[in-house]
Amino acid sequence: MNDLAISPEICDSKAQLREMEWPLQHITLAGLSWASEDASQGSNPPVIMLHGWLDNSLTFSQIAPELAQVSSLYAVDMAGHGHSGHRPSGQSYQLMEYVADIAELIETYFCGSGQSEKVDIVGHSLGGIVGSLYAAAFPERVRKLVMIDSLGALSRPISETIPQLRKSINKRISGSGRSAVYPDITAAAKVREGGLSPLSHEAALTLIPRNLKPEGKGYVWRTDARLRHPSSLMMSEDQVVASLKAVESPTLFVRAKEGLLASRKGLDDRLNAMLNMQKVEVPGGHHCHLDGDTRPVADIVRNFLENE
Repeated sequence: MNDLAISPEICDSKAQLREMEWPLQHITLAGLSWASEDASQGSNPPVIMLHGWLDNSLTFSQIAPELAQVSSLYAVDMAGHGHSGHRPSGQSYQLMEYVADIAELIETYFCGSGQSEKVDIVGHSLGGIVGSLYAAAFPERVRKLVMIDSLGALSRPISETIPQLRKSINKRISGSGRSAVYPDITAAAKVREGGLSPLSHEAALTLIPRNLKPEGKGYVWRTDARLRHPSSLMMSEDQVVASLKAVESPTLFVRAKEGLLASRKGLDDRLNAMLNMQKVEVPGGHHCHLDGDTRPVADIVRNFLENE
């Protein structure tokens, strides 16, 4: 059962890859770090990388070696994902709790006494949402923000507040079904290839080993099943726009031409809310940083982080 290790292709780069663990007050977060021996990092702050929903830190494995030439990278498995801890029984995965985790992580391990005053944040999808909320709440801690196919939280009209609450509570009471057991990683990858944000077979094989654990003669998801439960409370569109307006740091919005936001209407208020933002379009789908030709994303993000 040793095929859950990081693949040789990911390890085979100029950037040194290490497993990381960050104990917090109520949970321990895990992740990966990339540091390049020949990087001209100068005074660049550390880069905190935040993945999307149901993904993990390996989502950045294609672009991290390039970005490690700018500064040291720290890709975090958010709570309930990858190798990080799960919320205790009776708790759920509310959006703001992710923000609180990242705030404690940064204050404890990256911006405390004698450390960097600021960090850069690169987030994909949910990670971009969490990164933007953190940047809004703690502008003094964020030098630059990158959002990959992400532009603020999912919102619901206030008229849906109570129906959303009812749906969330009913799911909490009924719980999750028993996790399927897969005979091998390839079978699990086939499942991950479909869904809301499809992946190629190669990308799925890169990503999912960190979300699996051995059980019996096969594998089950390590990911906390409660991540699929509906949120009890969601932001209104006015709240989302206000949160984006509060971001002070220079921001890069990378929109995938075939991503989840490619044809989404009604984003003008969100785009206009961020006065210090660059917007670029890149080829590919929602996982444009992981799947297919990732060079455009790596080049654009590196250039943004390197240049004042």
